Amino acid sequence: MVRTERLTPNMHRVVLGGEGLDRFDAGQYTDHYVKLMFPPAGVVYPSPFDLAAIREQLPREQWPVTRTYTVRDWDPVTRQLTLDFVIHGDTGLAAQWAVAAHPGDEVSFGGPGGKYAPDPAAGWHLLAGDESALPAIAAALERLAPDAVVEAFVEVADAREEQKIPGVTWLRRGDRPVGAALVEAVTAAEWRGDDVHAFVHGEAGFVKELRRYLRLDRRVPMERLSISGYWRLGHDEDGWQASKRDWNTQVEAEQEGDRQQ
Repeated sequence: MVRTERLTPNMHRVVLGGEGLDRFDAGQYTDHYVKLMFPPAGVVYPSPFDLAAIREQLPREQWPVTRTYTVRDWDPVTRQLTLDFVIHGDTGLAAQWAVAAHPGDEVSFGGPGGKYAPDPAAGWHLLAGDESALPAIAAALERLAPDAVVEAFVEVADAREEQKIPGVTWLRRGDRPVGAALVEAVTAAEWRGDDVHAFVHGEAGFVKELRRYLRLDRRVPMERLSISGYWRLGHDEDGWQASKRDWNTQVEAEQEGDRQQ
């Protein structure tokens, strides 16, 4: 780890570097992500870290706990990887690691993965999400041409969480449920035509509502839409990832049934 920085009261940045990134590469997508791996309490892995050997030689309860984070920035020249962490008080395995990290600390991760980058040929772009989607939305905005037509909405807790990111319309949650302000803003915004490329990510509940709006009301084809729940209220990442496929299948079935009515 090279350095850390507190961006807002609830957003903490960690910049990774060093020889471990010699073979790392990113940049094809703006939603690239890595899976950070943390040993359970009391478990120490031999160096160098070898996930295949760990899974072969150790019982499952000693395997690493994984947490997924979007690549906010990758600099291929300095070979530095920037990750932003949403802080929820003193909870969250990865967030608490990030807050306590110091230069020289090490962390193991896999990746990168990713699927989305804004199509430069699209007539316009819709970007919408909560704090968890902000790194990917910011990266997408940086990739777009200066004259691109963009509607970008990000919901945060309050004004203190707003960052200096050109092009973002900030929505302050306050005491409202997560996603309520975002759904309201997106559905009320001017619809700039059917030639849209959309990116909608964040808490699964509001993602479901916006998926319905985009797929049923606006008839956006799935190939023009990157949409997924990064997290779900009441679930940690392990619980959400275990149930996410079934959740998505149910949502797709419900909305497909509505389309046919």
